[in-house]
Amino acid sequence: MTPVSSKLYTDDVSLLMVLIDTNPYFWSSMKNTAFTFSKFLSHVLAFLNSILLLNQMNQVVVIATGYNSCDYVFDSSSSSMQRAECLLEKLEEFVDKDESLSQEDSVDGVGFSLLSGSLSMALCYIQRVFRTGPLHPQPRILCLHGSPDGPGQYVAVMNAIFSAQRSMVPIDSCVIGSQHSAFLQQASYITGGVYLKPQVSDGLFQYVSWLPLSMNPI
Repeated sequence: MTPVSSKLYTDDVSLLMVLIDTNPYFWSSMKNTAFTFSKFLSHVLAFLNSILLLNQMNQVVVIATGYNSCDYVFDSSSSSMQRAECLLEKLEEFVDKDESLSQEDSVDGVGFSLLSGSLSMALCYIQRVFRTGPLHPQPRILCLHGSPDGPGQYVAVMNAIFSAQRSMVPIDSCVIGSQHSAFLQQASYITGGVYLKPQVSDGLFQYVSWLPLSMNPI
């Protein structure tokens, strides 16, 4: 563990945790629209590249938020996971696994993604960086979410929100589904983040391009 006294505290280096909604039921409901999962990923990749180009010390970690599970699928600090192809491969593996866990389930409608689980994983990762890394970067969580809120996750989601507030970790939200998310509205408001619901999902990259500005002091 790196002693606190020897850590380099910096406002110029960012740690961005990106939570991607991979719920197969949600994306199946979007198949007849112009905004497919593959197009969504193309926007995400462009956005992640813009963050990393701002500062070579910036770190991006991507967590897939599925219907049955959550998992880390990309970490720019890992030498084995730096290329975009690695992210796409890991996402494909995760989606296949998540769908296989759903085969015996009967789901009416879109179903809910495990937002509470991915928020908890993001906060755990941030705390690990704070305790063990040589740098103390400025952390943020960005939720790219489309599925409706799962009522059964309310307590767990609120606990994660208050934990982020105590740790001074802003939660930014970009909702790409047809419905607003009360969970993410509260998350962004309580933690001092930004809540967005683009009118046109196809312009997702333009909507979230504000984030590099908010991640660096003026």
